[in-house]
Amino acid sequence: MSVNKVILVGNVGKDPEVRHLDSGVVKTNFTLATGEVYKNKNGEQVRTTEWHNLVTWRQQAEFAEKNIKKGMLIYVEGKITSRSWDDKDGNKRYITEIVVDTIQLLGKKEGAGENQNPEQKTEETSETQGLSSVPEDDLPF
Repeated sequence: MSVNKVILVGNVGKDPEVRHLDSGVVKTNFTLATGEVYKNKNGEQVRTTEWHNLVTWRQQAEFAEKNIKKGMLIYVEGKITSRSWDDKDGNKRYITEIVVDTIQLLGKKEGAGENQNPEQKTEETSETQGLSSVPEDDLPF
C-alpha cells in the first residue's frame, strides 16, 4: 500500500486561471506560496518560500473560480502529480502539480483590506486558528 497525500497552508500567488472544457468540466490552475523562517548557523534569520502549482477540477474548480483571489490564505489537501510534454521547440518539459481535493478559505493576506470582496466569507475553525501566512516580504505581489 502507498499514500500520496499533501496538506498545504499558504498564500495564493495569482488569481486562478479558469478553463471550461468542451465536455463542460471546469479546471483551474494557480500557485500557492508556503514559507519557512529559521536561523542559520550564524544566527541570522532566513526566510524561504516554496511555490506550488495547484490544479482543481469540477466542483473544486468552480469554488476556486468564485472564491479564490491572489493573496488569500488557504488550506488545501490533495495529491502530488508529475507530467511531461514536448514544447513547441521540441524540448521536453516537466511540471509537478498538486491536484486539489479539498480547499478551505482561512482569511485574506494581512494588509489586503479594501481589495477583498466584503461579502467573501472566510472559514476559521479550531483546527486552523493560529496558522500563519507566508511572510509578506517573500511574496512577489
